Amino acid sequence: LINAVLRRVSETGQNVDTVPDLPTWLLEGWQEAYGAEQTAAMENVLRQTPPLDLQFRDANALKDWQVANPGIGHVLTPTCLRLEETGDVTRLPGFDAGMWWVQDISAALAAPLLRADAQSDILDLCAAPGGKTLQLAAGGGRVTALDASKNRLQHLTANLARTGLEAEILLADLENWDPPRKFSRVLLDAPCSATGTIRRHPDLPLHRRRSDIEKSARLQSTLLERAADATTPGGTLVYCVCSLEPEEGEGVARAFLASRDDFSLMPIGADEVPECLSMAVTGAGHVRTTPAMLAASGGCDGFFAARFQKKAEAQT
Repeated sequence: LINAVLRRVSETGQNVDTVPDLPTWLLEGWQEAYGAEQTAAMENVLRQTPPLDLQFRDANALKDWQVANPGIGHVLTPTCLRLEETGDVTRLPGFDAGMWWVQDISAALAAPLLRADAQSDILDLCAAPGGKTLQLAAGGGRVTALDASKNRLQHLTANLARTGLEAEILLADLENWDPPRKFSRVLLDAPCSATGTIRRHPDLPLHRRRSDIEKSARLQSTLLERAADATTPGGTLVYCVCSLEPEEGEGVARAFLASRDDFSLMPIGADEVPECLSMAVTGAGHVRTTPAMLAASGGCDGFFAARFQKKAEAQT
C-alpha cells in the first residue's frame, strides 16, 4: 500500500515534503486556539514515533519493576514509566503479573482529580477500555464502571482480571441510563473527536470533519448533564476528553456551568498534577495538555479536564 501511494505521488509530480500532514480546517483551529508557534511545535511531535507510557498500580510496583529491569525506560511520575521502544506489550516484563497497564501520561491526569479514597463511591462513565477505572480501583475506592460497548467492556474486564483489581461493570447507554443511586465521585471521559491521540492514530484526521466536532460537543453536553444528575450533593464531578478542540473541552465546561446553578467550578491546582506537566494547569483552573508538552521526551497526548462540585444544598 505504501509503495502504491508513493508511486502515485511520484506520477503526479507532487513533492512529498509539501503534502500536508493535517487538514487545513484542523490546523487553522489549532492556530486560533494555541497560536502558530505552539501549533508548529505540536505538528513536529506528531511526526515522530510516540513512546509508550506504562501506568503502575502504585509507586512500589514501579520501583520493584525497575529493580528487576534496570536501565529500561525513564520515570515520568512515581507511577508512570516511559519506554522509547514500542511493540507487543504482552511481551514486556510484568504484563502477565498485572503490574501495569498502557496509559498515556495525559490520560492518567484525570482520575486523581476526583480526590477519591477507600470510602469513596465512584462512578466511571464511558469507562472502557479502563485505564482510569484501573487507577481508581488501585486507589481502593468502590468503582462502578459503565460503558455502552460490550466489546470494549470485555477489554476492561480482562484488564481487571490481569491486574487483580475489582470494579462493578455495567453495560448501558449513558444517554438512557437511570442510575440506581447517586455517587460521591463521578468521572466522565466523554466520547470525542480524539484529535489529542493523532500521534498514535495518524489516520484519524482522514475520518474527521469540522461538523464532527460540533456534533461531538452536543453529545458531550448531554452526557455531562447525565453525569451531573448522578452526582450526590457535595460530590465531585470530573469531565475530560482526549481532544485538542476547545469546543469539546473548554466550551463544554463553560456551557455546563452556565446551565447548572447547582454546580460550581472546583479549580485544579498545579500541585495536583505531576511536576513535569504543571504547565498544563490553565489560568481558568482546567487541565489542558498538547502534544508539544514533554516534547524533549516524545510529547504527550492532547487532553482536557475540568472539575466541578455539586452544591451541598442541591436537591436530589
